[in-house]
Amino acid sequence: MTSTDAAEVDEARPPARHLPQGLARRWWSAGVSAAGIVRQAPFSLILVAALWIIAIVTGSVAHGPSARLLGHIGLDTTAFTSGREWTLVTYGFWCVNLWAYLANTALILLFVVPAERRLGTWRSVGLLALCQIGGAALGLAAIEVGAYAGDIWLRETVGAMDNTSVGPSVGLVGLGLALSGRMTALWRRRTRLLLITGTLLFLFYDGGVIDIARAGSAFIGLVIGLFVLQRGRGTFRLASSHAETRVLVALFALTSALGPAITWITNNPFGPMAILVNLFIDEVPSQSDITDYCTKTSADYDVASCQASRAEHVLSGTPAVLVLFVPVLVLAVIAYGLWRGRRMAWWAAILFEVVLGTVTVRYAQIIVNSIQNDPTTPAGVVTAVKVYTGLIMCIPVGVVIILLLTRRHFALRAPKWTAWKLLGTVVLAFVVVGAVYVNFAYQARDQWDPDATISALIADYPKRLFPPTWLFLVNRDTAAVVPEGGAAKALYIAVGPVFWVIALGGLLVTFRRTATRTDGGKEKADKLLTGFGGSALSYMTTWPGNSYWISPDETAAVAYRVITGIALTTGDPYGKAESRAAAVEQFTRYCDSQGWSPCFYSVTDETKTVTDALGWSAVQVAEDTVLELPELKFTGKKWQDVRTALNKAGKAGITAQWFTFPTAPLSVQQHIRELSEEWVADKGLPEMGFTLGGLAELQDPRVRCLVALDEQGALHGVTSWLPVYQDGEPAGWTLDFMRRAADGFRGVMEFLIASAALGFKEEGAQFLSLSGAPLARIDRGAQSVPLQRVLDVAGKALEPVYGFRSLLAFKAKFQPQYFPLYMCYPDPAALPAIGNAIGRAYLPHTNAAQMVRLSRKLMG
Repeated sequence: MTSTDAAEVDEARPPARHLPQGLARRWWSAGVSAAGIVRQAPFSLILVAALWIIAIVTGSVAHGPSARLLGHIGLDTTAFTSGREWTLVTYGFWCVNLWAYLANTALILLFVVPAERRLGTWRSVGLLALCQIGGAALGLAAIEVGAYAGDIWLRETVGAMDNTSVGPSVGLVGLGLALSGRMTALWRRRTRLLLITGTLLFLFYDGGVIDIARAGSAFIGLVIGLFVLQRGRGTFRLASSHAETRVLVALFALTSALGPAITWITNNPFGPMAILVNLFIDEVPSQSDITDYCTKTSADYDVASCQASRAEHVLSGTPAVLVLFVPVLVLAVIAYGLWRGRRMAWWAAILFEVVLGTVTVRYAQIIVNSIQNDPTTPAGVVTAVKVYTGLIMCIPVGVVIILLLTRRHFALRAPKWTAWKLLGTVVLAFVVVGAVYVNFAYQARDQWDPDATISALIADYPKRLFPPTWLFLVNRDTAAVVPEGGAAKALYIAVGPVFWVIALGGLLVTFRRTATRTDGGKEKADKLLTGFGGSALSYMTTWPGNSYWISPDETAAVAYRVITGIALTTGDPYGKAESRAAAVEQFTRYCDSQGWSPCFYSVTDETKTVTDALGWSAVQVAEDTVLELPELKFTGKKWQDVRTALNKAGKAGITAQWFTFPTAPLSVQQHIRELSEEWVADKGLPEMGFTLGGLAELQDPRVRCLVALDEQGALHGVTSWLPVYQDGEPAGWTLDFMRRAADGFRGVMEFLIASAALGFKEEGAQFLSLSGAPLARIDRGAQSVPLQRVLDVAGKALEPVYGFRSLLAFKAKFQPQYFPLYMCYPDPAALPAIGNAIGRAYLPHTNAAQMVRLSRKLMG
């Protein structure tokens, strides 16, 4: 080692440890960072300023451009025939109202700012102009072609212009989809899902000229993103992690409700799917509607409709409008449950979509029957309604198919009796709220029209809990009595919201609860782990999926999972050192009493010695690598690679910093998620679990994360470290999660592990485990049994896929001590079942496509 190398190593410092930040402080830091980024995007700032200055000068902020101004700058299909080609540009400098100005400003900050950073200012300007103008031209052409082909919707769009025919969102959506080609896998998927889904929903529910132009821009942007900007960056990588799949499915399930919500927000249901919007968001009848229904000389006079419209009008402008949004709110709560991976939410989503499909068909039948009997109905309308209904049915059918294909990702069950408790809560709320409603309404019976009776109020109560359109599907008489007095109106307004707040709140709480399958109690097992410790892998017993056996004297524990009759343990028994050997035999007897075959997996020599005495078989399945910290020094030729990584990181301005994931700055959390998703997408293979942690395991506040950040705040790599307890305190740490940026600092893993070793040494830790490398081992010169040779062959076959042997070779750079980890089992006849159990434990969420890719790589 040269004197320069020695000096630089001496200057190596342990990583900086950050104190946990409160949520407000983390959001403030994120906001400050975002403001700094925006200041470096000149075109974005100019665009935002121009949008608002033009709006203020032309008086368009509140309600968009005036009709006269709109005739000169708005987009419609006459742009070319009337010589107004300039409108393909000018329509993008105005918005329809204040909310649209705010939304488009947000889109500029979301897409134009990062586009300037990643593509450059002038390329961003060019792409935005191409998408804004090209999308308009493509949209106008589509309208003309569709109208010529006889489509009623597009035919009505020809020549149509209103204040919605303006907006820069056309180009911004296209730019966002183009930019997605330069995003990480995580945000590429999310951006494309949200923008494409949103564009299609606006297209088919809102259906105006601007929505069609936006679809054209989205097509242009997606093509550029896929085939130009993403070229060579894994264009068709679709794999996503377990957690990310839940997010995507939840977002997709929400599409059933987002479309109707769009028509309510824009108040312009012109698209073909808007015919069924009232199934989700019902409308309160206006005073003119009531007059038409209740005036005997009116062509629309109808006693049932008169009574219903009078009753519904009472809800206008009150909290009772919540009832009109019940389908949307129910689906939103279900989507929350899907995001959290709840099996109950999965079943609820299936049931909701089936009911929605049935109701959609029924409602469409009513509409078809109504217009067929109307002699004024234009030709082709009935056929169009049927076609559009079929198009609408694609949404619930598509959601059900996606849910069925991703069922394995929603395996988290609620605690026992949770479903019955929820049902009891809903029934009790129904009875109590109903009793209160009927009792007090009857006391004010003279405030109703007609005077309320007990039977009439009981019949009316259930109707207050559902949107009128859903009631109309089964009974046209949707209002038995109409409130006229103050007390009656107050009851009428309150009853629906009170019930649904209780019901939806109960459902939300149910989705937040998780089941903890324990035999003896997870809390007791956790106390034994933190109080007395175990092996280097023992902290993995705290991860989801484990059940817990506690010894009769409550001094030792075993974490295990039962798969096809195999009780597969997660490492050694843990607890008091003198109780662990006895725990092996006691747990074995417990398994026998349950009809299971035990298999101790990834255990040390300590457990193997006990099982050998019992006459069990054993085979090495991994190689643990341990660094003794008290005497650790990075000196000598054998540490050259590690010193080089430390030195290069220092010169590049890269520092190692400690965080816990739940309290890390939001930017660091997001970068770690992106790295993880990029890794999964690059592999295109199933995520492994069991003794290999992922993003979910970082949520534990006792797990520490060491990240490599450069001076610009970019994340180059991350590692996570699990505590190894002795006598109530961490005596060592085990490496678990490892991710590096594809374009980051090359020696980042060496840098992070070396920095962690220095930091833990300074804290007084005794050792560092680099964790076991599965299906990889060093050659100790011993004669291999046939099963060992089979595992060696399997490790060699999996090397191109998961690189376990390469990982073991990488760890050799840190001059560790090697300790074999074994699988111990009593019955060789159970080996096929054991192999199946281990495979399912490591690959719990594997789908058919991933298995095909895995097989191809193995064959290759």
